[in-house]
Amino acid sequence: MGGSTSRPRRSLPAMPETITIRNLTLTPLKLKLVERLEPPVFVALAQESNLGSDNITRMIVGRRHSPDSKTQQGDGQQGNEAEFSFRPHDPKPRVVTASQDLDIPLPPFTESPTTVFPPLEAHHHHGEQVRLTFEEPNTNGQGRYTCEIPGLSEKSIELTFVGDNNANAKEITAIYLPHLAYLALFSSAQLSSWMSKLPEQIPLSSLSIPGTHNSPTCHVALPSVRCQAVSVTEQLDNGVRFLDVRVNCPKVDPNGDKKPELALVHAAFPIALSGTRYLSGLLEEVYRFLEERPSETVMMSLKREGTGGGSDHLFGEVLKRWYLTADKWYTRSKIPSLGEVRGKVVLVRRFHSDLGEEEGGIDGSEWPDNVADGVCGSGRIRIQDFYDVGRVEQIEHKIEYACQELERSARMCLRLPCGMEELRQQSEEMPLHINFLSASSFFNSNLWPDKIAGKVNPRMVEYLCRSHAVEGRGSLEDKVVGDAATGVVVTDWVGHGGDWDLVRCIVGWNARLQLKI
Repeated sequence: MGGSTSRPRRSLPAMPETITIRNLTLTPLKLKLVERLEPPVFVALAQESNLGSDNITRMIVGRRHSPDSKTQQGDGQQGNEAEFSFRPHDPKPRVVTASQDLDIPLPPFTESPTTVFPPLEAHHHHGEQVRLTFEEPNTNGQGRYTCEIPGLSEKSIELTFVGDNNANAKEITAIYLPHLAYLALFSSAQLSSWMSKLPEQIPLSSLSIPGTHNSPTCHVALPSVRCQAVSVTEQLDNGVRFLDVRVNCPKVDPNGDKKPELALVHAAFPIALSGTRYLSGLLEEVYRFLEERPSETVMMSLKREGTGGGSDHLFGEVLKRWYLTADKWYTRSKIPSLGEVRGKVVLVRRFHSDLGEEEGGIDGSEWPDNVADGVCGSGRIRIQDFYDVGRVEQIEHKIEYACQELERSARMCLRLPCGMEELRQQSEEMPLHINFLSASSFFNSNLWPDKIAGKVNPRMVEYLCRSHAVEGRGSLEDKVVGDAATGVVVTDWVGHGGDWDLVRCIVGWNARLQLKI
């Protein structure tokens, strides 16, 4: 499925002597037991090989490979994946080589040093594992959870509940950063319906919302056009709630008898080499998801691009006449509360129109171009959208700008408790932060969307685990931290290889807001 987005190797300081744990859940925990386990044994299964006309299947038993041994084409197209896939081979219980009883408090939203040494060779993703046992206070040992680090894949680790009453079990996910000996624990909401846990009155601008850039571009296409690894339906099922959609508008009669079909594009190019994809088909996917998950809402940014001869004004008329039905869309200009838009699509308008305050959506028509930090003409959206990365060295600038926008969003703070009128006033004062992690350069294959995502996404996971909402750890002069919302974080290539860690980190930060409600 194109280039790998596995976590990159980069120049780093020496490994810390002991592990630090940051509890980003709503649940107070204690670290009670540490067990060191012998290295796991893996079975490596060869993929189909094109050696002559024969398909050869081999099996090798041994320790898991280093991720550096993967061989992927990385050109944004479907190509030959790694030669081997690996799975644990565990015919007998794992051997505990050492254990240590502890009693280290881990209060919610705090960072706690420990006396636990990192797993040996964890930075190479092989070697021993360390099993950590956590306990909820005042549960008489019945509220325990375990996880083993490092995990057996690049993905996050779901903690296992150890107790007699599973009804009381919390959902907790661990993300381990081996190069920093750092473990972050997140409240592991069900990604398919994470908004169901949030109160009605909270404005969308105060939430942490995962999004995707050029959301429907998951098809085989030009490598500079494809920005996503999986379909829109799979994105929604895994927590994405902001879709960035670009549409070609031909010259048509908006008041004709036949609904005009609007092609999905990325700049001047179609999003699939196998045939035209249309906005109506995309909306069917979104509507179907919302029918199945009425607690959720989906924000959709619509922008006119492509070679069609239609104007922004015509585009708005076509949408109003044929697409923006009142039962399925929220089209007012003010930023809504979650309760106002459950089960609906929220229009974010990136085109000029005279549709008005009730039908024109949240106004992003005056969108500042290629900015590290800017504000739309309406004042309702604050943006980081530095996308014109012409040299590999500029990716570091992109990462810095994205982190700074996360800091700005983290400063916002709802003053609670308060009445509904005061809450509405506060929401008017809080812009919608939209933070694009995407960037590309058409003429440089090293700077196509999948390659940049392979560097940016892991760094964002690291930032959200270790540095977000920590006073003094950001780069802006004003270090004030409010509710720590991330705003809308718009990504490329999430879900590649089943890795949804970045989305999970973004959704996880809604717990900080829940703490004060």
